Amino acid sequence: MADGNPLSHVVPHPIRQLPVEPGLLTPEGKLTLLSDQIVMLIVAGLLLMLFVPRWVRHRRGPGQIDSMVPTGPANFFEAICQYLRTQVVAPALGPYTDRFIKYLWSAFFFVLTVNLLGLLPIAAVSGLVTKIHLGGTATGNIWVTATLALSTMAMMVVNGLRLGGRHYLAHFCPGPLWLAPLLVPVELLGLAAKIFALAIRLFANMMAGHILLAVLLGFILSAGAAYGAWGALGVGVPVVLGSVAISMLEIFVAFLQAFIFTFLSSLFLGMSVVFHHDHETGPAAEGAH
Repeated sequence: MADGNPLSHVVPHPIRQLPVEPGLLTPEGKLTLLSDQIVMLIVAGLLLMLFVPRWVRHRRGPGQIDSMVPTGPANFFEAICQYLRTQVVAPALGPYTDRFIKYLWSAFFFVLTVNLLGLLPIAAVSGLVTKIHLGGTATGNIWVTATLALSTMAMMVVNGLRLGGRHYLAHFCPGPLWLAPLLVPVELLGLAAKIFALAIRLFANMMAGHILLAVLLGFILSAGAAYGAWGALGVGVPVVLGSVAISMLEIFVAFLQAFIFTFLSSLFLGMSVVFHHDHETGPAAEGAH
């Protein structure tokens, strides 16, 4: 925050760019191939692939019973996975739970890992050894959250068509056919609104906390410049205490927003694949697994 801009901590910092012809997605004539937030996404993916498979295999012992009892980090992952499956996904997806649970587990832990990485002071440490800006919360970038939301929309549409067929298409016109010119656009807007809410909720909540912290810490620098060391100290004590409290809140928000993204994704998926059971008989439902 040497420039005094609180947004410098949350906006992406390009590391590698490619000059391209200006277009809708490249108004500055540059395509970002690598940025600090892209690095955080890669790090989050690598951490999950390297450590989660190892941690979930922790068991109490080699015996027949002990081999089924998780210990250490396996308890953490198993408790969360079981809760998400039974209390969040199963009520929304019913017999289709096992078909989509892996995607929803992956989404939860990926969003959670990216959120938590954004709380680490990586940018401050990296600034001591390199001029390349690293760190930041990738889920504070609307392009990242929009991509995650579009992934959920693709799951909704593709599986709605694959599992529901004409019943999925019929829900876009829930009234008489002659009302289709009115109802179909409304239902399509409803689909777009779901995805928009999914992207904006995660983006706004993750960005807001970091901006608030940056503004509070900026008060210390401003007080130091205006009133000297004693002014900075007088402002710094309450600001640091407030920043610690907000940081604790941000840890809670990191878990909460990962949960909300998973909950809404399972809810929207359920609305796309479960509604047509009223029009089906047993065999279709039995084939859901």
